[in-house]
Amino acid sequence: MKELSKLIGYRESVKVFDATLRDGGLVNDFRFTDEFVKALYLANVKAGVDYMEFGYKGDKDLFDEAKFGPGKFCDDEYIRSIVGDNNTDLKIAVMADVGRCNYKRDFAPKAESPVDMVRVATYISTIPTAVDMIETLHNLGYETSCNIMAVSTAQEGDLRTALDIICQSPVDVVYVVDSYGSMLPEELARLIEFYKESANKYGKSLGIHAHNNKQLAFANTLEAVGDGVDYLDATYSGMGRGAGNCAMEQLLSLLRNPKYNMFPVLQFIEKYMNKLREEGVVWGYDVQYLLTGILNQHPRTAIAFTKEGRSDYAEFYKEIVIQD
Repeated sequence: MKELSKLIGYRESVKVFDATLRDGGLVNDFRFTDEFVKALYLANVKAGVDYMEFGYKGDKDLFDEAKFGPGKFCDDEYIRSIVGDNNTDLKIAVMADVGRCNYKRDFAPKAESPVDMVRVATYISTIPTAVDMIETLHNLGYETSCNIMAVSTAQEGDLRTALDIICQSPVDVVYVVDSYGSMLPEELARLIEFYKESANKYGKSLGIHAHNNKQLAFANTLEAVGDGVDYLDATYSGMGRGAGNCAMEQLLSLLRNPKYNMFPVLQFIEKYMNKLREEGVVWGYDVQYLLTGILNQHPRTAIAFTKEGRSDYAEFYKEIVIQD
């Protein structure tokens, strides 16, 4: 049972991280209007959110700019067109995927950029490159975090080694990521304790990024708060790849810190998130995502099922269980 003070009190080390543009951008190829992005930025400022992730730092040699909105690449000029000098307490973040960005070329020194934090996403197999990215970005002056993906399918020994390597780097935050939305709160609690062994040893903070395949993204984030995790990812209306993420409105309703204000979030949802749904943008819990979560599988098959407009859940279940 969690300490009551960790659930109904607050600690100043907690940071709320808005990932709507990045994880939500995977739903609509990052085609958000400037009006939407500017309004989201202002809502985050008013709500007291600590970090806002603008998207990915994608390599333009690998991805066709014509096929994506600006959040796929997050040029400094684009971010400045939204935030100006960002004379607020809100920090700006971008994500850089190992193998999908050119981190040697596309990052200016922090003193010349509106970006405050770069989140490095990696698999266990690409940890050496992730460390080089973290060291490079740290030397440029950025805060850094590391999201090790697909850990629910990893061998314990491999994950332990990966965490020890990452935590010896200058990384600031290491994220516990439920990539497939497969974890129960009890499983997540055990994983967090596992992460803490390395994080505490090397003085690193921990974060949580949850997916909602089993409708447990909020519950798992709540579990993480009670277990002492400080960096909490959320998205407006839970918008994100497939089943989506922990909803910002749920998270801010939980946190007792008086700096957070849910009202601007509700205003934004009413005006902008509902409009996205009306325009046909689809995300959120559905049976196909539950099934991939139960089976601890990447949701790509469920995403394809959704795009095809299918509703034959039993047949889909057979397809993903009985694979040749």
